[in-house]
Amino acid sequence: MSPAISETISTKIWDESAEPDNPFAAASCYCSGFDVYGDLLKNASYIDYLYLLFKLEPPNKKQSMLLEGLAIALANLGPRNHAVRAAMNAGVGGSTHASALIAAISVGAGNLGGAREVFYGVQYWEACGCEIKIWRDLIANPPQQARLDVWLPMEHTPGFDPNGVSCPTPVIQTLEHLADIGAAKHLKWLLDNRTALESAVGYPLAFSGVAAAAFYDLELQPEQAEMLFMLLRLPGAAVHALEQEKLGWRKYPFFSKGFKVTE
Repeated sequence: MSPAISETISTKIWDESAEPDNPFAAASCYCSGFDVYGDLLKNASYIDYLYLLFKLEPPNKKQSMLLEGLAIALANLGPRNHAVRAAMNAGVGGSTHASALIAAISVGAGNLGGAREVFYGVQYWEACGCEIKIWRDLIANPPQQARLDVWLPMEHTPGFDPNGVSCPTPVIQTLEHLADIGAAKHLKWLLDNRTALESAVGYPLAFSGVAAAAFYDLELQPEQAEMLFMLLRLPGAAVHALEQEKLGWRKYPFFSKGFKVTE
């Protein structure tokens, strides 16, 4: 017989009991009190379950719609996105499939359109709320960030594209859609004040800025927003890596006319 397991697992997220004949296999699993395989599997959507995992409570209808809309918008940001391109590089170079996802996370975790920028973006919302004067003051006098041994200082205002010219149409479309969903006070304010903020910053709003406002409306902590932003962008990285693996380097985008291989 297998020895009894006496260790106590301390978590508010998960509770499970073992099978009678195998202490290493779960017989029942509960997420924040909800029966995952006996109830949620049949009655909940993936987005609802994702919200439950992070917030430990089920979303209301508006929160579910908001997170679902954001998830669709971020699922595939296309080959121009740095994280997607990193995955494509791994795919076309013959790396393992796991390496492609790791490359996407590594590149997409940083300060330029990445998850760390979203982390700081949520902190900006915590500090400024819906007060344009406070936003302008914070933009003009950005706070000093902690842990500079890990992260380089931000070189631009979080949530805005320092290389942008005008706000891209998909960013505006996403912001308009999410702001139109109820329970999105900060997204609505961002929609109404986008041009004023862009004028203060000097460059346009980016997807990271829309995501930060959405996560703040969903009442997620900066750390939670950072993690979820990385997770939601992985599908696009995965499919583009798989496609580029089959297409090969000769059909790699953006370089076909300017890249020649000679002996």
